[in-house]
This record gives sequence, C-alpha cells and structure tokens, in this order.
Amino acid sequence: MKKFKIAGSRIVKTGVAIFFTAWICVLLNWPPVFAVITAIVTIEPTASDSIKKGIIRFPASAIGSAYAVLFISLFGNSPITYTFAAVFTIATCFKLKLHAGLLVATLTSVAMIEVIHSNYLISFFIRLGTTTIGLVVSTAVNMFLLPPDYTKDIATNIQGISRRTGIIIEKVFKNILEDKQEDIAEKEIIDQMDKKLSQTETLIRFQKDETKYHPLVGNEKSLFLDVQKQLVRLQLINYHLDNLINAPLSTITWGTKERKKISQAVESLANSLKNAAYFDKEKHHLQLKQLMEQFWEGNEKITKNNNRHPTFFTPELIILYELLSIYNLVWKFYQEEK
Repeated sequence: MKKFKIAGSRIVKTGVAIFFTAWICVLLNWPPVFAVITAIVTIEPTASDSIKKGIIRFPASAIGSAYAVLFISLFGNSPITYTFAAVFTIATCFKLKLHAGLLVATLTSVAMIEVIHSNYLISFFIRLGTTTIGLVVSTAVNMFLLPPDYTKDIATNIQGISRRTGIIIEKVFKNILEDKQEDIAEKEIIDQMDKKLSQTETLIRFQKDETKYHPLVGNEKSLFLDVQKQLVRLQLINYHLDNLINAPLSTITWGTKERKKISQAVESLANSLKNAAYFDKEKHHLQLKQLMEQFWEGNEKITKNNNRHPTFFTPELIILYELLSIYNLVWKFYQEEK
C-alpha cells in the first residue's frame, strides 16, 4: 500500500509535468519531445534530487545536442552520425562526471539527428530551450504538487523492524539455550531486516533532503528526529544478533535454573520489541541489573581460574554480553519513542 501511494503520487506528478511541458513547447512552436523526455527523467523522489540532477542534466543535454549538430553537419543523416553522436556524448559525460545526465543526453542526441534538416545553430539553441522548460516545469511540479512526506512511512517501518527483531531474538536465543545448531532461517530473517533497515535509511535521506524546501515543524519534526535515533538502535541490535549467530559457541554449561532465567529475560525483551505496550521500564531495568550481576559473577570466576588469559570470554559470557548490549539498546530505543 505504501509503495503504491508513493508510486501513485509520482505518476500523477509525471503526468502533470508532461502536460505543462508539452503545452509550453507547443505555444512556442518548439518540438516538445526533447522537453518531455527531460521532464520525465527529472521527476525524482524529492525536490532536492530534482534540482541537483537537473543542474547536471542541463550541461549533459547541451553536450549531446552539440555533438548531434556537429556530426549531422559533417556526415548528414547517416549511421555514422548516430554512432559518433552517441559515443562522443557518452565519453564526454563520463569524462566530466555528468553521470546523472548521461542517459537523457544520449537519447536526445540521437533523437535530434532525425529532426535537424537545416539551421543547425538555431536547432541547437531550441534544444537548450526545450531542456530548460522540461527541467523547470518538472522541478516546480515536484516541489509544489503533492510534496513527499516520508515521516509516517519511516515510523511504520521502524515498528515493523522492531517486531521482526523481537521474533528473531526469541528464535536465536531459543536455539542457543537448547544447544541447537544454527538455523538457516535465522540468517534469512537477518538479511531481510538488513534490507528493510537499508530501505528506511533511504527514506530518511529523502526526508532530510525534502526538509530543505518543506521544513518539518512541531510534532512531525520531533517524530523525525526520534525515528532516526531509533533506526540506529535497531541497526546495532541487528549487529549484535548477527554476532551471536556467527559466534563459534560450544556447549553451554548453564544449568536448568540459569537457562530458565535467561529464557525469561529474553522472552520479556522480545515481547517489548514486538509490542511497545509490553515494555515496562521498571521491569526492564531490574532484568538489566540482574543480567549485569550474572555477567560480572561469570567474569570473576574466569579471572580466578585463568591467570594466563583473564580476558578470555566463555560462550556464556559472550551470550550475556550480547544480551546485555541488546537490553541497553532497547532501553534507549524506548526512551526515544514518543
């Protein structure tokens, strides 16, 4: 639904930009095709991206137009003209690092060959004019018509990632406490979360760019700042879970009582992430304190029994360390939630 909404607004904006671009070109008696091509590729997820890439696409299109005029004047409408116009446009754009404008410049370069018959210099300036119209109209439409707001989508993604994180925490620790081998599904879920985290990072970048032209105010601004911090916490939790999955843990020596204690702490932690209503600040703080005491007790035993390598971590300490890290991150996660 969210993807459809974002794609739908972009389709509407593209259609409006095409209409006004073509309409202006028709009024000026200029060929609208080049302006329309420019307008289509200039509609970006944010107004900021449209402006940035538009600044690159204008000189790139000018280069493509110049080569089209040059080679048609030398070789006429022939296969070599199309070849040279495309190749030289691509090479020059690469050399000048105009990568964002390379495609539109190449397309319009070869398309111009078909419509230029005389008055090469005038055709060149008309081409620059149509490019300008396409850039200006599409950028204006992107800025003022249905301006993108990704804050709600970002917050929804954060909630979804949090819930999935709770599920994978249960699964990982259950396998560890029951001395089971690594589950392939664990890594698949971790990979899925990585993709979702990456998508959310992209939305945050879009929203940051958009705030240059449509600043967030009040609750929206506060929400946006909080979800950025929450995303960092979830990324770090994912990192610690990945450490546990890939750690070479041998057989755990904990007894039934210790395993049950850890299992209860994990269950409480997972429920908190799956549903914010289950997060109890006092209970979370108490369990964090108990786990910390268990960690230092285990570390003290190692120090006494291993004088040569007092910093060596047993599997139990590795598990407790990662669990404590996740507990601390979840605490911060909910401190930042509004």
